[in-house]
Amino acid sequence: MAEKQNQIKNSTSSLPRFDDFLLNLQTNNYSQETIYNYERDLDVFIRFLTESRFEFEQITKTTILNYKAYLISRDRKTAKEKLSEKKLGSYSINRMLSSLRSYLRFLIEMDYNVPVPPESVKLMKTEKKHPQVAELPELIKLIEAPNQFEKNKLVILRNRAILEVLFSTGMRISEVTNLKRNQIDNSGRIFIMGKGKKERFVYLTQRAYEHLQSYLKTRSDSLPYLFIPYSGLNNPKRDKKISPNYLQERIKRYREYLGINVPTSAHSLRHGFATYLAEQGANPAAIQILLGHESLNTTTRYVHASDRYAEETHRKFHPLKK
Repeated sequence: MAEKQNQIKNSTSSLPRFDDFLLNLQTNNYSQETIYNYERDLDVFIRFLTESRFEFEQITKTTILNYKAYLISRDRKTAKEKLSEKKLGSYSINRMLSSLRSYLRFLIEMDYNVPVPPESVKLMKTEKKHPQVAELPELIKLIEAPNQFEKNKLVILRNRAILEVLFSTGMRISEVTNLKRNQIDNSGRIFIMGKGKKERFVYLTQRAYEHLQSYLKTRSDSLPYLFIPYSGLNNPKRDKKISPNYLQERIKRYREYLGINVPTSAHSLRHGFATYLAEQGANPAAIQILLGHESLNTTTRYVHASDRYAEETHRKFHPLKK
């Protein structure tokens, strides 16, 4: 096993200028997380080449077709030498194919002769899932769940504040777990360095601001992160922040306790934020800014999530409604 892992590790040489590609991402100010994702995706391609006994220079359009079949297969191995537990979705496969495209484009920019053009890496047709968002009363119950299901007062105040902030601002889970005290001003405005290093402001509702202040009154430490884990009953862990995995697990548990049958996560609160703003008549362009989306098309996937809003719009505005 160790010999095979070393073989695969050494096979990075089968991708020419691989390290230069990662360096190019770094010098273009891509985040470390994004660079890691590119590296991980291309590691899967390297594994495919190694298992298929292909050299990079031998790649053809048929090779790309076989790679797509490999990604779809349950026999696919991950970059960590583990058998895949489930079939990859079309969005995940397209992300991996896009990483390969970007790598091929980089080689062309560096005047390296590529065996196949980037355009030959065709993306899959994605399935269109019907967006699901829990009803507003259910989301409210979820946000208030820490008061009902937690026993430690500090955890109650912290978890309630987190959920209030998530739904108040529409922040991503990574943004809220990385939030620091100095990012919030006295008016409840929060400065965010979001995905792709895009800067934006988000805003706390009065309700969320009050719950956040109640939580902060319990903090006598000077630790920078806004939401911190606790060891034992009351002791904060120094220089630590709450983990996304903990938050997702807690939300899942609250949902199960409450009997909410619509899949609900931290992202669902972000989704609900946009959906119910739209139901109240908010401008999609304003929602786009608040969510930090680069494209309005991305935002409309959230805005169009409410069947009830679509029905009400139809009844209200159809020219032959009477």
